[in-house]
Amino acid sequence: MNFFETFKMQRKKSDEMPPPPPPPPPVWWIETSGSVSHRFQFEPDGQFSVKMVEDTRPASRRVVESFLNKFFPSGYPYSVNEGYLRYTQFRALQHFSSATLSVLSTQSLLFAAGLRPTPAQATAVSWILKDGMQHVGKLICSNLGARMDSEPKCWRILADVLYDFGTGLEIISPLCPQLFLEMAGLGNFAKGMAVVAARATRLPIYSSFAKEGNLSDLFAKGEAISTLFNVLGIGAGIQLASTVCSSTQGKLVVGPLLSAFHIYCVREEMRATPVNTLNPQRTAMIVAEFLKSGRISSPADLRYQEDLLFPGRLIEEAGRVRVGRPLHDAVRPSELHQVMEKFGNERFILHRGSRWTDMILERNATGEDALRGWLVAAYAADIEKKFNEPSEKALREAYERMSLVFAPFLSQLQARGWHTDRFLDGNGCRFAF
Repeated sequence: MNFFETFKMQRKKSDEMPPPPPPPPPVWWIETSGSVSHRFQFEPDGQFSVKMVEDTRPASRRVVESFLNKFFPSGYPYSVNEGYLRYTQFRALQHFSSATLSVLSTQSLLFAAGLRPTPAQATAVSWILKDGMQHVGKLICSNLGARMDSEPKCWRILADVLYDFGTGLEIISPLCPQLFLEMAGLGNFAKGMAVVAARATRLPIYSSFAKEGNLSDLFAKGEAISTLFNVLGIGAGIQLASTVCSSTQGKLVVGPLLSAFHIYCVREEMRATPVNTLNPQRTAMIVAEFLKSGRISSPADLRYQEDLLFPGRLIEEAGRVRVGRPLHDAVRPSELHQVMEKFGNERFILHRGSRWTDMILERNATGEDALRGWLVAAYAADIEKKFNEPSEKALREAYERMSLVFAPFLSQLQARGWHTDRFLDGNGCRFAF
């Protein structure tokens, strides 16, 4: 065999060799937080890029969508019934006309009190500015609606604390009349936030007591009781104002006592409320009890165990799970592909750290998906603690355990009265691929 034949055979063999495999596709995902979506991409060569998806929108559309996100329910118009827009339009006009009449009536009352036009106008402007701070507080608090859905009890208590704080500033304002506008404005700012938080949490609290679709009757009766005792409280306040609290010193003694009693009563109200939706705290408590005893408490049984002041605490027996962190903060880009492969088509991602386990939910994840992820995290923590297993092996064994017990666990949970169709994570960050 001569040189040319050898060269032809080698060339033929090289032509028959299969082409090299294509490089792996880049790993990317989209995270949505509020009205802003970002695309995160991890290239095979190690490059990591972040791009705001919404940058392609025209400025007019961004303004409109920003307005809708702040003043309309999430998912509008598909999340509300027909007629909501017309109702909102006339409600806005009603509040506009009411506020205008309020300014005019305040000015008229000041004139009727015998004040001269110029001072009266200045006083009216100051009073309007004071009331305007209340509206600012309402606008700021209105952006926290998702967190109030997740923790209505905590926000209800916070609302009354804010209201008492604002009232306290008004009570002590005679001690420093030169700071009247500042103190009254700050007090009304706190009251404005309190009013929004109290009203926003009223419906989920009333809903927790509705057993036969009688929410309207519950609401009406609750408002009737509130009105009756408001009238009685006004009478008691008039009596105190003319006797014990006729001086500022008397108010400084009685005011804190009434405020402490007020907060105590609100706390007891919230402890008595059996909320049956799943949020991070209640889910952790359910999983912890199930792993410990195999039992599941009803909402009525679990209500007295909830932490009303610090609902975000991590529970050791439930795997110290933390929900809602952005995916790019919880998982390093270089580990993302490996983490995703652990649980296949599940709608959650778990990443165990030294202090807690991060759980990031897919955009359409339900309460059942959150429960599956929480059980895996709790079982994995228990396996690591008892058998000193490596993290990867513990997660695999935990997932197998969860798959075996989840069906009876879910049936028992629903039979106890829990709603598993949604998971209220308080506007935490979710992912979508």
